[in-house]
Order: sequence, then structure tokens, then C-alpha cells
Amino acid sequence: METMSFWDNLVEEALVKLESLKLLRSLRPIHLPENQQPKPIENEGQSSSKPDREEHGKQAFQVFNEMQPWDRSSVEVQIAEETFQIWQRDLPSTGDEAFGRDEVTNNEEEASPLKFRKLLLFSGNDYLGLSSHPAVGKAAAKAAQEHGMGPRGSALICGYTNYHRALESSLADLKKKEDCLLCPTGFAANMALMVALGNIGSLLAAGKTPLEEERIAIFSDALNHASIIDGIRLAERQRSTEVFIYQHCDMSHLNALLSKCKMKKKVVVTDGLFSMDGDFAPMIELAKLRNKHQFLLVVDDAHGTFVCGKSGGGVAEEFNCEEDVDICLGTLSKAAGCHGGFIACSKKWKQFIQSRGRSFIFSTAMPVPIAAAAHAAVTVAEKETWRRREIWKRVQDFHTLTGITITSPIISLIVGSEEKALHASRHLLRSGFHVTAIRPPTVPPNLCRLRVTLSAVHTTDDLMKLTTALSHCIDLQDIGIQSSNGYARL
Repeated sequence: METMSFWDNLVEEALVKLESLKLLRSLRPIHLPENQQPKPIENEGQSSSKPDREEHGKQAFQVFNEMQPWDRSSVEVQIAEETFQIWQRDLPSTGDEAFGRDEVTNNEEEASPLKFRKLLLFSGNDYLGLSSHPAVGKAAAKAAQEHGMGPRGSALICGYTNYHRALESSLADLKKKEDCLLCPTGFAANMALMVALGNIGSLLAAGKTPLEEERIAIFSDALNHASIIDGIRLAERQRSTEVFIYQHCDMSHLNALLSKCKMKKKVVVTDGLFSMDGDFAPMIELAKLRNKHQFLLVVDDAHGTFVCGKSGGGVAEEFNCEEDVDICLGTLSKAAGCHGGFIACSKKWKQFIQSRGRSFIFSTAMPVPIAAAAHAAVTVAEKETWRRREIWKRVQDFHTLTGITITSPIISLIVGSEEKALHASRHLLRSGFHVTAIRPPTVPPNLCRLRVTLSAVHTTDDLMKLTTALSHCIDLQDIGIQSSNGYARL
């Protein structure tokens, strides 16, 4: 592909420059002792479905064919009665009430026990319910027992181990990319890539102010995540980039901006599935524009990874355009039920980002137990295909029960004023549902909303109860499901 060849040459040239300046950074994996490697997980207890075992490297992960009792712990939560009262009055909270600090006395026998309310969670990002999966928990526990937290340091010093490498390899396979780079968070991943992009222009300008043809044009969707926005702002400070914001998912506007731009180095960056509005980037149209304008296409697939596509490869797999996405970023803190971020890319891009991505370079690598847990989650997410089927059934259930057309597990119910959103959220809380009101500055004042997220381990009965409660606090016939077009978040 001509586009990738162009950018590969740029990155290779930048890598040569870094090497000449002795600034090229290398990963140095620490291999934890073989005799302490995790052993296959044995089947414990009885299950209503027969577990399958899937070998992944040296470890076998237990997978199941249907929902198990423990899955519900990812959506069934409780809050202290005092927290409930604070939420009802919309008062600021320090979180101390969760530990009953006001109840503590010198005489423990006189302390009143905390009272709790059970809630059904409809505001989390654990789309597949993997945070409570035994394979994920056991992988973390075994790694912690055998290695503690692992070597503590940045990945470039001593924090990068065979556990991290195994996770990177599995994510590269999932995204059908040559390699992958782990980052502390998804936020850090976007920051690292954007800053590295800005470095290409400044490096190749050899210390001088880059000429227009040497600069990089970054085209960003108006509703991209804050981590992309902040990363672009840092890239701009290097004076080697020029940024163009196109209207949300508006391919005509993007095409016009690209056509007018005289810079050869063009990058388009977009969320794959937008976190607040729940709509998809127009991937097919983006792929066509990429072929027309030869830009580098970067997709942040934080909310689509493991949820979309036959194998959980994400939004690009869902729309059959994986080859058109040059760099894919994601997080392990949502559908994987763990923590951390990643950048799936070519080996050249990986080497460059690990050499110039400051949020990667200057952060401590994720602890070994987290890497082990995430590795288990990747395998479980791929093999337990029923989870993807169930979450999309819940999307259909919501449509059937409300008549509202939605396209993803992220449902943005726009109610208008802040007062209306707070009233609805409080009513849902009293009805036993954890759904927060989204208010300014996250969204404009007149587009306040309830953000409802669905999970594979919600049931149809859960949805029936939720929609009944919703119908008592908002008019579902007149509810707005729309985009906050043109409004850039913080």
C-alpha cells in the first residue's frame, strides 16, 4: 500500500535520525524464572456448562459456553446508605462515607454497622463482564503469588517482562498488526502516539522550524476523546504539526479539508466507537478517503475492541476494513475488564513510539499480575463468543422495549437541561439502577443526558425493569438520541 510505504519511509528516516543522535530506545525484556511460570488452571467446582480449555502459550485458560453465577458480580453493586443520600441531594462527596468513618468511635462495639443499597450497574464499561471471570482473576492471583508485582520500573528500564511481551503478541494478532506496544493506560497510548507524530516533523527538520511541506497535517474528529485532543495539543507545541478539526463523522467536510491541504504528510485520527454518543465512525467512507488522499489512518478503538467483529477484533473488523487502519489504539480497562492501553502497529512504528512517546517512556510499566490477567482476558474474549452475541441481543432488546433505534451498547439518552438529567438519575437510583447524569463541561448545557451502557451479563429481565423505570422519569417517545455535533470535549 502506497500510504504505508510513504509513512514507513518517514518513520525509518526518523529512526535513522534518532540512531544518529543516540536517542533510539530499546525494550529489554526480563524473563521471569521458568519454574515459576503459571500452571494450567484446573476446573474447580461444578458448572452448568462444560468448560473448554484453550492453550495460549504455556497457560490454559478456562472458558465457558454460557453465563455463570459469578458473571453477575460485574453488574450487581452496592452503595452505602449515606452515599445514596448524598447522591440524591447532589452534594459533593470525598468518598469517606463508603468506609463509615463518621460511625467510628473509640468503642468498636458502639459503632453502627454500615447500611447498603443494592444497585444494578448500567453505567460501566465492562461490556463483556470479564472483570469477574475466574480465568482472569486466577491469572492475576497466580502471577502475584509467584512474582509479586514484578520488576518496578519503566518498560525501557526493567519493567518489561515475558508477560508483557505475551500480551503484546496476543493483541497484535487480534488486531492483525505486525506488533503492539503496551502503555500504562489508553489515555497514555493516545498521548504517546500523538507526541511521537509531532516528533517526526521536528526530527526531519533537523532542528530548524519545519517548512510547510515538512509539517504534518492532523485531521481530528470534533468529538474525539480527550486523550487524543490533549496529545494533539502537545504535538502542536513542537511546531511541526498543523491541526484541522472536521465536523463529527462528516466525511464531506473531511474530504474538503483534505483536498485543500497542500501538506503531503496527512494523518486522520478518529474514535472507532464514540464513548459519549455511542455512534460508529464511518469506517467504510474513511477507507475510501484514505485511498483517495493517501493519509495515515489512526483509530482509537477503546470501546469497540472485543465487542465488535466476529473474533472481537473491533470496529475495523466489524466493517471489514482492518487493512485500511494503519494504527489501532485501545484499552484493556473496558471490555477486557482489566487495565492498561496498547498501540497495535508495525514494528517500525513501535520502535519509534517507544523512543519518542513521552507518556510511555516516563511511566512505570503495568504490574505483572495485570499483564497476566489481561492476557487471559484476550483469550477468553476471543473464545467465549456467546458474550458478543449476548451484548448485541441486549442492544436489540432495548430497541424492542423502547422503540428507540440504537447502534451500539452505548446509549445516550439526551433529556436537555441539567435539572432534568439529575431528576432522572435520582429516580433511577431510587429504583435500584446506577445510571449517572452527564452534565457540562462534558456535554453542552442543553444536551445533558443519561448515558446507559449495556453488558453481556445483563439479562432481558434487567432491561425490562430498566426501561420501565426510565418510562416513569422521561418520555421515551420524545427522547433524543443524537450527537453533540461540533462540541469538542475538554
